[in-house]
Amino acid sequence: ISISCLLPASWHFSISPVGCPRILNTTLRQIVVIGILAAAVSLLYYSLVVIRNKYGRAYRDKRFHRYLARVTDTEATDTNNPNLNYGIVVDCGSSGSRIFVYCWPRHNGNPHDLLDIKQMRDKNRKPVVMKIKPGISEFASSPEKVSDYISPLLSFAAEHVPRAKHKETPLYILCTAGMRILPESQQKAILEDLLTDIPVHFDFLFSDSHAEVISGKQEGVYAWIGINFVLGRFEHTDDEDEAIVEVHVPGSENKEAIFRKRTVGILDMGGVSTQIAYEVPKTVSFASSQQEEVAKNLLAEFNLGCDAHQTEHVYRVYVATFLGFGGNAARQRYEDSLFTSTVLKNRLLGKQTGMTSDSPYLDPCLPLDAQDEIQQNGQIMYLRGTGDFNLCREIIQPFMNKTNETQTSLNGVYQPAVHFQNSEFYGFSEFYYCTEDVLRMGGDYNAAKFTKAAKDYCATKWSVLRERFDRGLYASHADLHRLKYQCFKSAWMYEVFHSGFSFPVSYSNLKTALQVYDKEVQWTLGAILYRTRFLPLRDIQQENFRGSHSHWRSFSFVYNHYLFFVCFLIVLLSILLYLLRLRRIHRRMLRNGSSTSLWIEEGLPPQKIAGPL
Repeated sequence: ISISCLLPASWHFSISPVGCPRILNTTLRQIVVIGILAAAVSLLYYSLVVIRNKYGRAYRDKRFHRYLARVTDTEATDTNNPNLNYGIVVDCGSSGSRIFVYCWPRHNGNPHDLLDIKQMRDKNRKPVVMKIKPGISEFASSPEKVSDYISPLLSFAAEHVPRAKHKETPLYILCTAGMRILPESQQKAILEDLLTDIPVHFDFLFSDSHAEVISGKQEGVYAWIGINFVLGRFEHTDDEDEAIVEVHVPGSENKEAIFRKRTVGILDMGGVSTQIAYEVPKTVSFASSQQEEVAKNLLAEFNLGCDAHQTEHVYRVYVATFLGFGGNAARQRYEDSLFTSTVLKNRLLGKQTGMTSDSPYLDPCLPLDAQDEIQQNGQIMYLRGTGDFNLCREIIQPFMNKTNETQTSLNGVYQPAVHFQNSEFYGFSEFYYCTEDVLRMGGDYNAAKFTKAAKDYCATKWSVLRERFDRGLYASHADLHRLKYQCFKSAWMYEVFHSGFSFPVSYSNLKTALQVYDKEVQWTLGAILYRTRFLPLRDIQQENFRGSHSHWRSFSFVYNHYLFFVCFLIVLLSILLYLLRLRRIHRRMLRNGSSTSLWIEEGLPPQKIAGPL
């Protein structure tokens, strides 16, 4: 093994291989090269394992972020964290007003991600929520009292939001159903009082656009945003197991379609109204110009991203609200029709059906032998249930008010086509109560199983149902009112879903739920998410302002290690080539020295080698 180096004081160091095994003498170069390459490959493999473990874990953490949030969302909010931001939404409904306080950390700087907004929780881990009665619309005749009415809610929020954060905490006061029915002059007077008095007593960020009466369409859009945000459907994914959908972004018809996570639609049946909201991923067509004009009021196009020029968070959502199609309102409509038609028939035929308890009207929508009364204009109509689920469905079908026009739903209202093979819906309120409270089959909806369970329930004698109720076999919040009208509401829900909204009986992607991830999702979450969508720009600009050195620090762990190992291999190969070059020179020198010695032993004069001219 020879090592030599050319320096101003040249030196040469050599170790004779005599005594070494033959295999080391003949394959020394190959062993050295293989050893160096094996070491390099081992180091590279080790680095890849470290990178995969680190970033594989990070990917899994991001993938299951929403599921882990089920635990972290229940922790008390750290009000000492200076990087935490806050937002307040007041929901002014018809029966009362509720205030919700939300919080979120600094934006991560990626313009493709949304703010990670959560509901604030106090020291006892309870959501920071407060409700007062009556509704704000009760002050229509005395608008000067509105600010005093809402003051306790704002004081409650001020106690929980850190004082240093008040001036940068946005406050939104959004009024819904109760205010919509008031004349515009009374609406304006109430909002004016809020805009004038609140800034005097509170330091929250509160501008003229932060107090308004929102439409049913806006409320539906906010509810849709809130549900999909909690489910993580606005996050980007490369996972092949995730359901995706092809989307034609509104306003970019000439560009290629994009693929992103499939969002969920929502069905919400309350006591008075029913609402449906879902994304329309592809460009819609209309049967007539009149239908197109109607559709403009039902389709909402909006951008949830912080950059208006980016289209990855642009959504087109269909929202429709149907008054009178809620569970209780539908029963009232049914009873009114029943009373009117029965009185008319009695008058024509000279009968007294339903007018006495001895000859009650036989109602197929009540459980077997259940008794009920309808009171109108001082008259009483007596009912007795026959528990015929199929007949009940047939009787209430005309109440859907369907038309023969294509792409229409309840009341003949326009409804864009739903891609049933690639869609998912969540059913709330009455959709959940009908399937779970009595039938105990909430969750994944199956039309065949639901129909059988509803038939069996309707056909069960009222005395048996009462006995089961007394034994506590139904949901804890189920009462006798639920038991009596469960048969009707089951039929109504079924008809609205399958006949009204035209979902096939084979549809299997409906989940009925009361909560999402063990918490009730309010439309106010969607409202704060939408109205703060431009705030990430502030954090992104601050990050850019810190200078170019921050940019280098933010380089990925992966890229730094690849760069290191490329440099390492280059240096290793350079040293190897240099050593091989020195070894070749040394062997040439030894060969020349051996020739001179041989000529001397033979008694011959050494040959003269011509030097350079």
